[in-house]
Amino acid sequence: MDRFYSQDQKALRETARRFAEAEILPRAATIDREDRFDRALYKGMADLGLFGICLREGAGGAGLDGVAACIAMEELARCSGAVANAFAIPVEAVLFFDHHGTDAHKALIPKILSGDIIPATAVSEPDHGSDVAGIRTNAVRDGNGWRLNGTKAWVTLGGVADRIMVFARTGADAGHRAISCLLVDGALPGIARGKNEELLGMHGLEDCQITFSDVQLPADSVMGPENQAFKMAMSNFNFSRLMMASMALGMAQAAFEDATAYARDRKQFGQAIIGFQAVQFMLADMSTDIAAARLLIHHAARLHDAGEPIAKEAAQAKLFTTDMAMKHVSNALQIHGGNGYSREYRIERLFRDVRLAQIYEGTNQIQRLIIARQVEKEAA
Repeated sequence: MDRFYSQDQKALRETARRFAEAEILPRAATIDREDRFDRALYKGMADLGLFGICLREGAGGAGLDGVAACIAMEELARCSGAVANAFAIPVEAVLFFDHHGTDAHKALIPKILSGDIIPATAVSEPDHGSDVAGIRTNAVRDGNGWRLNGTKAWVTLGGVADRIMVFARTGADAGHRAISCLLVDGALPGIARGKNEELLGMHGLEDCQITFSDVQLPADSVMGPENQAFKMAMSNFNFSRLMMASMALGMAQAAFEDATAYARDRKQFGQAIIGFQAVQFMLADMSTDIAAARLLIHHAARLHDAGEPIAKEAAQAKLFTTDMAMKHVSNALQIHGGNGYSREYRIERLFRDVRLAQIYEGTNQIQRLIIARQVEKEAA
């Protein structure tokens, strides 16, 4: 696809690849083993200007497009899915601040871009994951401000976040019509952060539960129109799904590269196992599906950049790519045989990390519902 990339996109890819291979890859196994957030790597990405990839230049960004963000995400995830996941949080946050924030909120963008302020988004709750419209965390008017109560679960970077975008119920209506997004200073009294969740994979993201108990917020905490954050979240999810698809794509690419190299070196029955048709077919399927996924993602990203609706296309890209990645990372582990089950090989970490991609930003069952509903609309 190189011939279709702009010079800026090619330059970005090389920058992200060099940083990922030189800085992230040598530390990826340690991050996974120790399950600690690597502030130095996070700051390194900020120093390269990666957090502002597709933020407009007038707001301090590079002014590139969604395709560029997907390219960078793939390169970073190729070396560490967890670090790529951390990269996505500020990339999406600065866009959200720029689109929906007040002047006071937008004043924080430079510090997010520099890595001095770490943002997080709190949507899911212990009893409400995919059912965003059912959230119970609430904010009520209190004097000149708001009083926030509730519990959020699975907050990525929640343990280290300086600012938290909390989706809460602010009106009396049921369902999605009374949800607002409030920006919360993580140092305020009444905020309790739970333990770092012990996850199967994606270690080093300080994923935790956060409880808000009578947290007093200023009047200008609401981002965007009051009671309309559900629509904002759904729009944001479309772009997030492209980022998560790109993350899965990067991990599938890494698995394919590792499996190919291993198959060339590993000898059984007097020859390299890459000469066996069973292995050749697995590698052929990996190569084909990875190429197809990249096309799906970048097609959806181009539509996004053109201002077109992408609910179906983003869901398709996320569904296909994450299912594909899970299948082929598993096949890559199989090619490694018993060695694939050992932590001495990267494929073991990839196998654990990639599993989240089918759950994150809406489970793949939810993606199928979204696609089916869009198909129904188009047929009406």
